[in-house]
Amino acid sequence: MENSSKSQHIFLGKAGEKEAVEFLVKQGFTVRETNWRMNKMEIDIIAQEPGMLLHIVEVKTRSNDEHFDPMRAITRAKKQHMINSAKAYIEYYQLQCEIQYDVIILIGEPENFRLEYYPNLFVPRFRTYR
Repeated sequence: MENSSKSQHIFLGKAGEKEAVEFLVKQGFTVRETNWRMNKMEIDIIAQEPGMLLHIVEVKTRSNDEHFDPMRAITRAKKQHMINSAKAYIEYYQLQCEIQYDVIILIGEPENFRLEYYPNLFVPRFRTYR
């Protein structure tokens, strides 16, 4: 990706995350963190409803939806990364809470995004260890 194209991609992504935060706040969420990082762990948005339900939100922003299937953008590896990052966040802050994994898709340009919110997009499988 050349520099101007990369800069444009980063700008679009940041604008999408800003729009996603504004949407969540309007819905009554408290945004605890944006772009939280620890080592290789990363979470776009960590939001909370009144109570202790913590929303781990992945944001995907595209200028158009041509050749883009939002459901295919959240791969098994992306889901596992979200789960591992959420565990790291909860352990770091020693929280006792329920977690929900959400995705916000933004299509278009800043000031004219079409926003699609997918609450509780997936529920992690429980693993049993012997």
